[in-house]
Amino acid sequence: MNSALFSKFLALSLILTVGAVGCKKIPRAPTPIPGPTRTTGPGPGPAPSSGPIVGPGGTVPVDVDPRSIRPGNDLTGGTKLGGREELDNFLVDRETFKQQTVYFEFDRSTVQPADKGKVEAVAAYLKSNPTHKLLIEGHCDERGTPEYNRSLGERRALSVREYLIALGIAPERASTVSFGEDKPAVLSSDETAWTKNRRGEFVLLKPKT
Repeated sequence: MNSALFSKFLALSLILTVGAVGCKKIPRAPTPIPGPTRTTGPGPGPAPSSGPIVGPGGTVPVDVDPRSIRPGNDLTGGTKLGGREELDNFLVDRETFKQQTVYFEFDRSTVQPADKGKVEAVAAYLKSNPTHKLLIEGHCDERGTPEYNRSLGERRALSVREYLIALGIAPERASTVSFGEDKPAVLSSDETAWTKNRRGEFVLLKPKT
């Protein structure tokens, strides 16, 4: 009797064990959802810009070939002389103020303290020669897009002009033009050349009569 009872108990235990194994849930992999992969938690930020970005107050210049610009013409909304007829009444002198070239820091348009004396010397000359006028050329190094550099060159020229006006020069006596990166002073791609190419140049306009 005991043997028969033990056999039944053993058979029942086997049945329960097999049933438990058969009912165990098998893990399933998550179903992939079409679309871009998303990650949780902090991740890398946006990729850095490959070049300068126009900040507040920046302008987008019109598409003009600077090689076709004559002194006094306006490229990016700056100032200009009274037109071709007025320009023809002046002699263009690039030598008088050659040593007064103003240099700028990278991606900056503010006249540096070390160069303010150059602008002051130009202002003193203009005060002593009231019939002479001035063209201020803005230039950049090759870094940045051509459009950005045209705009930056104009801001540099305007910055020099504003300082001249603050020194007492009448606004109508100083015009501006930007050549961007198109007229480098030094043809090279290194920091020494870039330093020389970020500049504002003075072109003296002397009346012919």
